[in-house]
Amino acid sequence: MKGAPRQLHVALMLAATAALLFALLIYLLYAANLIAFPYDYDQGEGFELHDTALFSRFQLPYRDTERYPFYASNYPPLFHMMAAPFVWLFGPSYWYGRLLGFLASVVSACAIANAVYRDGERQRWIALLAGLAFLSSNFVYHIGPLFRQHTMMVTFETLAVVLLASAFPKRDKRGIAAALGLLICAGYTKQLAAITAASALVWMFLRAPWRATRWSLAFAVGGAAAFLWLNFASGGQWWIQAIVANVNDFIPDQAIGLFILWFKLHGLLLVPAVMLLIYELYFDRLSIYSIWLVFSALLGGLASGTWGAGDSYFVSSIAVVCILSGIFCSRLLTNAPGLPGIAGGASIARFSRAGLIIVPLLYLGYARATLKMPTDGAFEPVAKALGVAANVREDFYDSATFLVGGYARIGYFLTDADWEAGAEIVQLIDDTDGPTLSEEAGFAMAAGREVVTNPTQLRNLHLAGLFDGSQLIELIARREFGIVILRAQFYPPPVLAAIGDNYQHALTIHMNGFDYSILYPMELDGGEGTPDDNGLPD
Repeated sequence: MKGAPRQLHVALMLAATAALLFALLIYLLYAANLIAFPYDYDQGEGFELHDTALFSRFQLPYRDTERYPFYASNYPPLFHMMAAPFVWLFGPSYWYGRLLGFLASVVSACAIANAVYRDGERQRWIALLAGLAFLSSNFVYHIGPLFRQHTMMVTFETLAVVLLASAFPKRDKRGIAAALGLLICAGYTKQLAAITAASALVWMFLRAPWRATRWSLAFAVGGAAAFLWLNFASGGQWWIQAIVANVNDFIPDQAIGLFILWFKLHGLLLVPAVMLLIYELYFDRLSIYSIWLVFSALLGGLASGTWGAGDSYFVSSIAVVCILSGIFCSRLLTNAPGLPGIAGGASIARFSRAGLIIVPLLYLGYARATLKMPTDGAFEPVAKALGVAANVREDFYDSATFLVGGYARIGYFLTDADWEAGAEIVQLIDDTDGPTLSEEAGFAMAAGREVVTNPTQLRNLHLAGLFDGSQLIELIARREFGIVILRAQFYPPPVLAAIGDNYQHALTIHMNGFDYSILYPMELDGGEGTPDDNGLPD
């Protein structure tokens, strides 16, 4: 098509590309800022680092929490095993785990772009926008450069699904085996990958039941063998720590709020993705992408409402939304058949002409819906031009805000004050004798101290009736810990009560948007502490 519509299309596509490249720039700067930071940023990073350090010593983190140091992990091993060689070279540090997470998100974006290009009429520009759209998502931005296993899980999932979409119809045995192997890798990176595995197996069964059954049996044998080995090697602790104690309370308001936020941020791409799904349902065969969208959005969304979960549980669905919407937009721009509600060449042509304007506007609007950026320094003129002001911190704008439960309160850039606060906490540990009891493992590791306990895991075990804690409580009662560091009071209530009875609040240090309470042992005769009515500082 020539003339004014085509010129307007190119101008709008350039605008959408520029907007998504700006989002990529913010993501790169955020990742670089975070990778350099030597302390905890997101709650739980320190425990992932400690798991990695244990694996580097060929030790499993699935342990008996009733014995000192009362530590256990509920995370599968693969991500930590991938990062373990870095410990041999550099010692325990956050930067390489964060770098792995960031690179994994880029690999996911490339896999998305490849799927859109391959299955969407070979439209390079749309494929590029689809990949950039994934990295622009607020949810992806949050977890991408963290020392967390979730991003790597999504990468394994995305690679598996994109490969399986091509390999299974072609009866490519090597491709199918590789895709199912990637799904096993995803599952042993994080348990949530079971949702994607289920969607892939269902799709295979719908395409070729007998062939799918044979491959599913091989998949089950491979996954079960790894499971049984882990349980045997850990003396049964793998089953207790990673499975039994990994079931948390469901918070309906959190799940509903995150569903609404997910649609608010990604709705402009979700609509064309669902349109393609509906067309496949009524006029074609359901693709693996459509089934993955249904499973990941519904089951992943429900799982996001559990205690300790959050917006990251939607990232798999965002990957497939970017794929389906990209394929839809590619077909729309190439007069391709297979679009909902279109019959006849003239109708296709008219719809395609409208797509010249609609498609870039969808991506441009999506870039605005997912906007997040600093609002000070060099970005102040840009923020003013875009009409945004700081809304989650004094120097950062996030279109999602922090008002929805489960939406991680991270994403802003770290400052010199955060570095100084972290160094101050580490110095306080250095200045004390005895072990450290901290809700963030990174401080103890930075001070060269042993990591004692994993508070969220102890909480989960306590709720499941699997944690007695008498030995830990006895150590607290004897005031054996030289310092206690609390951030969110995640320990089980009996442990918190023991801390309140035996430790007094000395000061609060603000770092990374959170308040860290520093407590010291009371004097043996009772001391001068003034804890509040539940024994803990306000």
